Amino acid sequence: DDRGNRRRNRQRRTKNIEYKSQATVEQPITVRSLSEAMGRPAKDLMTVLFKQGKMAKINDALDDDLATELAIELGVDLEIKRPVNLEDALTERLELELHKDNVELIPRAPIVTILGHVDHGKTTLVDTLRSSNVVSGEAGGITQHIAAYQVEKNGQKITFVDTPGHAAFGEMRSRGANVTDMIILVVAANDGVKPQTIECISHAKAAGVPMIVALNKIDLPDINEQKVLQELAAHNVLVSEWGGDIELVRTSGLNNIGIDDLLETILLTAELQEFKAAKNVKPYGVCLEAFRDEGRGPIAWMIVQQGTLHVGDIVVCGNAYGRIRAMFNEYDKELTEAPPSTPVKVAGLNIVPNAGSHFFVMSDVEEARAVAEERIHQGRTENLANRGGPKTLEQILGGTGPKDLPVILKADSPGSIEALRGEIEKFDHPEVRVEVLHTGVGGVNESDVSLAAASGAIIVAFHVIAEERAELLAQNEGVNIRRYRIIYEVTEDIKRALEGLLAPEAFEVTTGRAIVLQTFSISRMGTIAGCRILNGTISRNDRVHVIRDQTIINNYAINSLKREKEDAKSVREGMECGIRLEGFNDIKEGDLLEAYRIDEKQRTLDD
Repeated sequence: DDRGNRRRNRQRRTKNIEYKSQATVEQPITVRSLSEAMGRPAKDLMTVLFKQGKMAKINDALDDDLATELAIELGVDLEIKRPVNLEDALTERLELELHKDNVELIPRAPIVTILGHVDHGKTTLVDTLRSSNVVSGEAGGITQHIAAYQVEKNGQKITFVDTPGHAAFGEMRSRGANVTDMIILVVAANDGVKPQTIECISHAKAAGVPMIVALNKIDLPDINEQKVLQELAAHNVLVSEWGGDIELVRTSGLNNIGIDDLLETILLTAELQEFKAAKNVKPYGVCLEAFRDEGRGPIAWMIVQQGTLHVGDIVVCGNAYGRIRAMFNEYDKELTEAPPSTPVKVAGLNIVPNAGSHFFVMSDVEEARAVAEERIHQGRTENLANRGGPKTLEQILGGTGPKDLPVILKADSPGSIEALRGEIEKFDHPEVRVEVLHTGVGGVNESDVSLAAASGAIIVAFHVIAEERAELLAQNEGVNIRRYRIIYEVTEDIKRALEGLLAPEAFEVTTGRAIVLQTFSISRMGTIAGCRILNGTISRNDRVHVIRDQTIINNYAINSLKREKEDAKSVREGMECGIRLEGFNDIKEGDLLEAYRIDEKQRTLDD
């Protein structure tokens, strides 16, 4: 019969399993892959886990420690193979090229990152440098995307990276600091050192590059230069005027004051540093930002760090690859080549790469495709390895653990997604958490809505809109698509949603007290307490603490409340009444009845 055949097949499979004393397993590790590597039935592993109080399924992920522990328990010497880091391998290849004897080094433009507290005038400074209006295109007047520009002074080029200054973009700011040669720290002369200024100083010190202080808004009437310099000195930023080695330039981006002095100071510092790059090596650099353009497809805003990038080069950048069809500068002028330190917008990649990814030029399309696909595989591997492993019995039965708020993030660029994700994942609470199910660049599509409908997620659309068919599907499925232009609004709404998931705080409110004057025992009804209300009001829906000899015996619901033999909804102070408690008849004269109700208060994440 079928049952007998299944048993025989199971026995046959078990007999064919080769038991091993040594085994090698590759990450990600699952119960299935570990059992196959060790030559042990999966049920043996599940049995060991069950004894530890963990319920595992065959495809559950195991971390390295748990896999090693299982191997020891089953008498197997286990070796865990970790995947090769492609980024390291490609960087190592570049390093070898750079150390060849025939490498030609040429002077290059300094890459300057502008850092500073939000609203201290960084974008206005760059705006003045470029003689174009950057601020007006940004929601709330705050820069929301990294962008790079080149400025020419005395025939020499300077590359500027303008980074968002708000704390929500800490990751993007540190990425800017990682590609830079020099940092301009913008500090408003009327505002001084602020929390984000201190963060920027930390980024600058971590980058280990020269720093110039731009004391901005110098033309305002309420400035206090000495106070600002003192605050900077307190954070080990000692300007040359105070005997330090950090140059200070007084500027006003709004009124074009000190801009030439700033450029000359940058060029002087660059001359002392002697910035050079290899000309005849395969190009290498960083993708600062990326987005999807309606006409051109995926666009990556890159800075070339070594070599010269040409139209027609085959590039791999994170999970993206492709042949460069066209390159543009910040003014959308087409370029055929980009020497070191040049910021360019590149068209021709198959997908939008992640901001912060390094790009490498490969020999052919097949090699680039293979590297990109391997990176995608490694990304999935990491996601699987980071998944929750076997659940404990308490988690399965008791539903312990935080409640999840599932969210789908769609935005106009990877940088925006990174900033949003970083900000909402800051919410740390033992009872609730944000679960980011999916992220993507571009408008909300039907696939996003279907996922949201299946998982109960909300869709955050940042600087993007929903496709028409997706909008109709969302209405039919009851999916909430929320559109935003400013990041603070996203975080405020997510915080409110998380607070809505928190169980409310319950607390007792005493409503009145009564003294038992006499008791009456009535058959088929129980004991009725004749009481006088000492203070407050006792209502039919209240619960009651029974207090005897100043000790609370227990609490009970009120079964009946009567006033002069008539049912009453409530009885006020000074009145007499009859009270029968539900499930308690051992009431005695002199007992004190303290009535109370349970109120609830909505909790916040800050409680």
